[in-house]
Amino acid sequence: MTQLDAQSEHDYDYDLFVIGAGSGGVRAARMSAGFGARVAIAESRYLGGTCVNVGCVPKKLFSYAAHYREDFSDAQGFGWQSQVEPLDWPRLRDNKTREIERLNGIYGNLLSNAGVELLNGHASFVDGHTLSVDGKHYTAKRILIAVGGWPFIPDIPGRELAISSNEIFYLDTLPKHAVVVGGGYIATEFAGILHGLGVEVDQIYRRDLFLRGFDTELREQLAEEMRNKGVNLRFNENVTAIAAENGRFRLSLENGGSMLTDQVLYATGRKPLLEGLGLEKTGVKLTEQGYIDVDDTFQTSDASIYAVGDVTGGMELTPVALAEGMNLAKRLYKGETKTVDYKFIPTAIFSQPNLATVGYSEEQAREHFGEIAVFTSRFTHLKHTLSGNKTKTLLKLVVDKATDQVVGAHMLGDEAGEIIQGLAVAIKAGATKADFDSTIGIHPTVAEEFVTMREASR
Repeated sequence: MTQLDAQSEHDYDYDLFVIGAGSGGVRAARMSAGFGARVAIAESRYLGGTCVNVGCVPKKLFSYAAHYREDFSDAQGFGWQSQVEPLDWPRLRDNKTREIERLNGIYGNLLSNAGVELLNGHASFVDGHTLSVDGKHYTAKRILIAVGGWPFIPDIPGRELAISSNEIFYLDTLPKHAVVVGGGYIATEFAGILHGLGVEVDQIYRRDLFLRGFDTELREQLAEEMRNKGVNLRFNENVTAIAAENGRFRLSLENGGSMLTDQVLYATGRKPLLEGLGLEKTGVKLTEQGYIDVDDTFQTSDASIYAVGDVTGGMELTPVALAEGMNLAKRLYKGETKTVDYKFIPTAIFSQPNLATVGYSEEQAREHFGEIAVFTSRFTHLKHTLSGNKTKTLLKLVVDKATDQVVGAHMLGDEAGEIIQGLAVAIKAGATKADFDSTIGIHPTVAEEFVTMREASR
């Protein structure tokens, strides 16, 4: 008897029932079904989850759009003269929506072709093996929670007047002025996106510098570049109340001042979407931070229930959720025992300009390795020698002196994500600084600077 046969001999409707058709849930469902399991997946909103609908994909499309205004200006240094009309926001918004709808259909087809039964409705627990979807009960030997997170807006007076990253993609009109509250990925990206689309922007963050956890040198350089482009960064500040005033919004500030704006976007983090899930009817336990507590096999404290993705409080990145979903499917239905390796996961902030990173920041490396060497290169992109654009590119390598291994690579500049993705393979494989030095660069490119930095800056 195979492992799958043993799991299926019990009288359950399904071998695996997945709650949430986002990145991690869909991957786990598809792969498990491909390995022979009987799988159902329930989704009450939209296929593809946050990433496809109100996250990575539409955000990147808007980021592309935001770059064009600067590109049109840069083109003049190369002899191109053009009269740029104001942005046609409805066209951008609706073209984006059509693309998202197309992707929704693709996700549906992927599930159908894999043999996964899709249930459109809200799933909640009856017990550790039973779920109710809009009043109908389904049983499963195993249940996977992959419901992701939901934007969090602090409980301040007038919070209902603010929007989150869910609503920003569907505005009827673009505001003339917007305040973005927050200092993480989403806030920093949208401050740049909105400014690039022609909106006057203030970004408010309660600490002294945004993007906490990233390399300080790159954070400081990004702040300088954003200010140079015209984004008003207001650090060590916070909003205490929002009030409507003559068709606009009056923000009361922690320092005692106030300001008027046309739109308030809160991007102050996300919380796991657990409301109405019925976890109290199971043995699932939560962490102190309110996330589902799992071990390194994604099993919760209830033996029949698993969880992957943002709901577990790990790295809230789509590729991480995909890796976790795949790993769980292989573990449950192919007998594999390998766990997900979270070391050297690359990531990018699609700010203006882009920031991308893999591995340790300088601060983290000093704490972890002790003796390190840091190599930096700050320069004007070749394109901007003619465009006149004052934006600087910053590249950085962090090396463990004891082993010569490159343990961090960071970049601020055009297409940073594309370049760091390639370097991530080398760093994941254990490349040393000597390996970088012996690699011949492609000239003239920005990326070649990563293999031509010879003198440590510190």
